[in-house]
Amino acid sequence: MKIMIVGSGGREHAIALKLSESEQVKQILCIPGNGGTANLPKCRNIAMNVSDFAGIARFAGVQGINFVVVGPEDPLANGIADYLQEQKIPVFGPTKAGARIEASKIWAKALMVKAGVPTAKGESFTKPTAAKEYIASQAAPLVVKADGLAAGKGVVVAQTQGEAIQAVDDLTAQGFTTLVVEEYLTGAEVSVFAVTDGQTFRTLITAQDHKRIGEGDTGENTGGMGVYAPAPLVTPELMGRIEREILAPTLNALQAKQIDYRGVLYAGLMITPSGDPKVLEFNCRFGDPETQVILPLLATPLEKILAACVEQKLEALPPIEWHPGCAVCVVAAAEGYPGKYRRGDEITGVDAAETMGVTVFHAGTQSRQQQLLTSGGRVLGVTALGEDFKAAVDKAYGAIAQIQFEGMYYRRDIAHQVLPKPKPASAPTPASEEVEATAISSADLEQE
Repeated sequence: MKIMIVGSGGREHAIALKLSESEQVKQILCIPGNGGTANLPKCRNIAMNVSDFAGIARFAGVQGINFVVVGPEDPLANGIADYLQEQKIPVFGPTKAGARIEASKIWAKALMVKAGVPTAKGESFTKPTAAKEYIASQAAPLVVKADGLAAGKGVVVAQTQGEAIQAVDDLTAQGFTTLVVEEYLTGAEVSVFAVTDGQTFRTLITAQDHKRIGEGDTGENTGGMGVYAPAPLVTPELMGRIEREILAPTLNALQAKQIDYRGVLYAGLMITPSGDPKVLEFNCRFGDPETQVILPLLATPLEKILAACVEQKLEALPPIEWHPGCAVCVVAAAEGYPGKYRRGDEITGVDAAETMGVTVFHAGTQSRQQQLLTSGGRVLGVTALGEDFKAAVDKAYGAIAQIQFEGMYYRRDIAHQVLPKPKPASAPTPASEEVEATAISSADLEQE
């Protein structure tokens, strides 16, 4: 089997690595790939732009590719799946119509409302003045979103009306012409992924991402600074509700619009204090960095799942199996991210980190003259597996300490909310009680 992967981030590296582990996969072509995929067995990087649909189709045809896996949202939103299907090239990824579920928050909101999917209340605006007037009539906090692709950074959680108004100005200045203002939902966020062939779906294990740049979930939103899986918050009972109340109605709504959706349906959810799941947003592809903790725990061969979706045979696929344990990924970012960041700095210590039993996924790297250099805001994702979260966290942070590049930054509190809480120090025991306790213990031992 020959598979082509479109994309250059940590998500694509994780997909390529998982596919390379299968004996059924003979070759993987990455367009354009990165410094990590360049060194994978069976893998070859192709210097081609992800927007060159004609070139991708020609190359896939010449190479005899079985199917193409599209990683990022941009080419999906621009119709790469439509183009490849027209050229009789099978593709894992929704059509342009289906990708609107991520590309247009207004379209997605209308779809959810019609399908009865629980989500935040909100209004859309094409005029900044109208958005500001609406904000003035609402109680803070509020959420202001750009209606378009923004690499995970087009959402502003405003604690005051003033911050929300400033968010309108900032997003408008970035070129977004349509904005959505929503109510602020409280609770815990979780990422839920389903693979679908357009007719049925299968859910994967859940993950919890850390979006803010600063420790303690402070500062600007990013594409994700770290993640862990599986999310203890999502019990089997809650997953059943998510499937019945969110995923199934959404897929039915897509079918009703005659949308051929073969790929990932990714729901970013808020689990409210009352335990109810509500959709914050939908995405049309695997999450990044969530893929870097979900796929390492996957026991079922990935190519079987992808092929079942592409060929619309998902219903016949045996239950998806998972390895036991936990996975934690810590992201190393370039100085300045998520704003203007450094590029071209040499990265050292990756080999030393991997000798500690972790996988270092490349998100923003390139190889040049036998040097590994930074080329993106999120540079590396260090993923560790463990029998529990503490073991995985300790391994991930021990390994990332081996890696160095100029201005490197990473959060030091990834997954800390699921670590065992330290036991409170007990009060000193009076000396007389200590003697008595020791005497009882000794007597008990002598009786044994």
